[in-house]
Amino acid sequence: MNYNIRKASLEDLDQAAALFNLYRIFYRQESDLEKAKEFLRDRFLYGESEIFLAIQGEQAVGFVQLYKLFHYTKLQRQWLLSDLFVHPDHRSKGLSVRLIDRSKVWCEETGACGLMLETEKTNVIGNSLYPRCGFEYDGMHNYYHWWR
Repeated sequence: MNYNIRKASLEDLDQAAALFNLYRIFYRQESDLEKAKEFLRDRFLYGESEIFLAIQGEQAVGFVQLYKLFHYTKLQRQWLLSDLFVHPDHRSKGLSVRLIDRSKVWCEETGACGLMLETEKTNVIGNSLYPRCGFEYDGMHNYYHWWR
């Protein structure tokens, strides 16, 4: 199978939202395609994230979403690899690695110092994948959340 990785645009909203909805379901959220579409539409319209799609033929089968951050010690832009998903029918074909590799190239293209990410401790696949892709586990920091 031949796959292409390309930067998404607003014209890709329907396909990106369908994958994003499946991604949210993977993380135990209720299916809500319309809210997923609205969420991604706003990210596109306001330039708040960058999305790269894995394409087979004309169909998007995976994606990665990056958010711009700034690193306080390196004094440079960095990207948060927030979301990574490959449709179950297209897994085990190296698409996650290709999407991560494209994200690394995006860092070079935008002058960013690198990528950061977090994943659940129970995400066995991700916790195996990320070190293989050159990510280092950061056992020095505790991550906290505040939700309203």
